[in-house]
Amino acid sequence: MDNPSAALTIGDQSAVEPMKKFAQWLAEAEKSEPNDPSAMALATVDDEGLPNCRMVLMRRHDPRGIVFFTNFESQKGEEILSSGKAAACFHWKSLRKSVRFRGLAEIVSDEEADEYFFSRPRGSRIGAWASKQSRPLESRYALEKEVAVHAARFGTAAIPRPPYWSGFRIRPLSIEFWSDGMFRLHDRVRYDRASLDGEFETSRLYP
Repeated sequence: MDNPSAALTIGDQSAVEPMKKFAQWLAEAEKSEPNDPSAMALATVDDEGLPNCRMVLMRRHDPRGIVFFTNFESQKGEEILSSGKAAACFHWKSLRKSVRFRGLAEIVSDEEADEYFFSRPRGSRIGAWASKQSRPLESRYALEKEVAVHAARFGTAAIPRPPYWSGFRIRPLSIEFWSDGMFRLHDRVRYDRASLDGEFETSRLYP
C-alpha cells in the first residue's frame, strides 16, 4: 500500500495539470489492470432528481475532458441532454487509485463521432442500429432478429452512423485524485474551478 508519509504535498500536486496527471495514471493502469482500464462509472440524474449510475467505456481524453459514445435515446443520453451535467469515477484496483470527475457535458463534433463510429467493428456498427437502448426487450430473440434485419439491410455496403448515436465530452469543473494509504489514511487531492475557462485551484481533503 502507499505510505502516507510519502504522499506528495499540495504544491507538488499543483505542479501537474489535472488532465495531464489523469493521463499519467491511466497509462499506469493500462499496464496493470486485467481488463478495461478505461471503464468508468457514469452518473447522471433524471428529471425528478433521482441519480442513475452505470459502467461505460471512456474512449478518448484530451485537455478538455473525457469522452464516451452512446445512443442519445438511451436513459443516460436523455438525462445528459436534459441536464447538461455528468459525473464519472475510474477505479483501478491494481494501483489502489481512483479519479473522480464532475462537470458539464457537451456533444462531440460530428467529425469526432464519425471517426470513432467508423473505427468500430462492423458488428458493433450494426448493433448501434439494432439496439433500442434502455427500452424494454421482449426476448433475446427479438434483439437477434433486429440485428439480422439490419445486417441484411446494409449487406456489404458501408454502415452509416445512426442520427441518434454520438458522444459526450465531460468537461470537468472538479477532478479528485485518490490513492490508497496505510490505516485508511488515504491521499485525496482535488482540483476545482468555477467555470470551464477558469484556472483550477488545488486542495487536499481528509481521507
